[in-house]
Amino acid sequence: MKVEIDRELCSGHGRCFTLAGDVYRSDDEGYNADRGSIIDVPPGHEAAAKLGIRSCPEAAISLVE
Repeated sequence: MKVEIDRELCSGHGRCFTLAGDVYRSDDEGYNADRGSIIDVPPGHEAAAKLGIRSCPEAAISLVE
């Protein structure tokens, strides 16, 4: 499973890494550290990745098919 974090949409709410810290990381400014990238979700963490997707108020995280 892969997810993409949109660089333009991410506004630093931090819900993704607060709720799913096994998948998402924070940078020094409180944004998703992987914004602008596609990341591989570690095996067994798919539910956490989806929680991060659902929790983002800006819809900055999307599932990559």
